[in-house]
Amino acid sequence: MTTTPASKIAIVTGGNRGLGRNTVLNLARRGTDVIFTYNSNQAEAEATANAIRELGRKAIALQLDTGDTASFDLFIGRVREALVELGAEKFDFLVNNAGISHHADFEKTTEAELDGLFNVHFKGVFFLTQKLLPLIRDGGRIVNISTGLTRITIPGSSAYAAMKGAIEILSRYLAKELGARGIAVNTVAPGAIATDFSGGMVRDNPDLNRRVAEMTALGRAGEPDDIGRMIASLLSEDNRWVNAQRIEVSGGMAI
Repeated sequence: MTTTPASKIAIVTGGNRGLGRNTVLNLARRGTDVIFTYNSNQAEAEATANAIRELGRKAIALQLDTGDTASFDLFIGRVREALVELGAEKFDFLVNNAGISHHADFEKTTEAELDGLFNVHFKGVFFLTQKLLPLIRDGGRIVNISTGLTRITIPGSSAYAAMKGAIEILSRYLAKELGARGIAVNTVAPGAIATDFSGGMVRDNPDLNRRVAEMTALGRAGEPDDIGRMIASLLSEDNRWVNAQRIEVSGGMAI
């Protein structure tokens, strides 16, 4: 008698919109059930959850401010409950995607702005991952989202890019320290993508979209599906030997 293997389960932060939403949909298309977080827009989150269910997979949306580490213990309890609802004790994939944008010259960036970026993009990722470690299966995978701005220098992005640079270093250390459990950790660094991030400036500003296309080898700005498909593929068995890598997904931007 053969048994059907249990479905994989992913946790994706910021999965209700933009790159996160595209990622959870692509994971669902590959047969993965999803727990994803949203910050404030519950209606948007429920719409995303329903879209996942229409693809035949299970979906649970949980509210979380990834910059509020004091809320993480309560969140972990909700994750445990969600896993029970999905018929599991542990999950397989973690995608640390949630983020906020920031555009200001170095000399004009305030301490409050820097603290906000630090809390969401580094401190939150560090401690949420730490608290979720007991629930990640051995042999699981972690993907941390960075940015092409850690390689390409564009004035006004110093604070944001510096936080993402810290994430890239952290990812390599996690790959080393979690290797004994067979957990692979990689960083995905998107280029300029046409989403609502940063007020939708790449998507909605024709001049900026054109300039991005001109500096990209493949001749256009990125689309969410360029990133979501790649992350879903990276989490598959096809890429099980990829570890401790920074993978830029930018269409060849500024090369």
